[in-house]
Amino acid sequence: MFFTNAHSPLFAKVVSVNTTDQSKWPWTRRAFLQVSLVGTLLLSGRFVGPQRAEARELPEGRLTLLSVWTNERLDVTYRDEDGNYDLVALDDVNYLLRCHYTGEVGAIDVRVLEHVNLVQKKLGSQEEIHVISGFRSPEYNAMLVRTDRHVAKNSLHMQGQAIDLLIPGVPPTKLRQAALELRYGGVGFYKRSSYVHLDSGPFRHW
Repeated sequence: MFFTNAHSPLFAKVVSVNTTDQSKWPWTRRAFLQVSLVGTLLLSGRFVGPQRAEARELPEGRLTLLSVWTNERLDVTYRDEDGNYDLVALDDVNYLLRCHYTGEVGAIDVRVLEHVNLVQKKLGSQEEIHVISGFRSPEYNAMLVRTDRHVAKNSLHMQGQAIDLLIPGVPPTKLRQAALELRYGGVGFYKRSSYVHLDSGPFRHW
């Protein structure tokens, strides 16, 4: 998996994110295991995600993500062919999808990653996914609530269970329709926006 910064010339400056240099990576696997919900569930055997048999039926567990706020890019394989989730890869996803406003890192629910992956694969798209919003700190969400009537006070973004995204070359209406046909989780779309909201809650749409 690779992490790049879109400000680098032709994106040529690629930095490995194997987290071996923990002094330069603030949210490491060690910290992830110590304090995150996902790490706790993994260690206790209660990891919330598709069962292994179900995971084998899912498409390849690989995504290319771009944070539109930080211009950081991550090409990551978060699940292997046997349905095993890669803790280090999830760690990297958590960091990329951190709250851009406060820098706070949260544990992203693998079910929302699978939702995003299923939608992209259904569309047949190979384009990178542009993430508008991943994890939100309570502070940032509260600020958005005051300025945007569409933002929920108890947004699933604060639980790491929602991602707002767009895929270059794919109209948001088409992206939304693909998600609706899957009926995997929540699907949100506002006519004046260019992105679609996907979450790991029960199927519903707006």
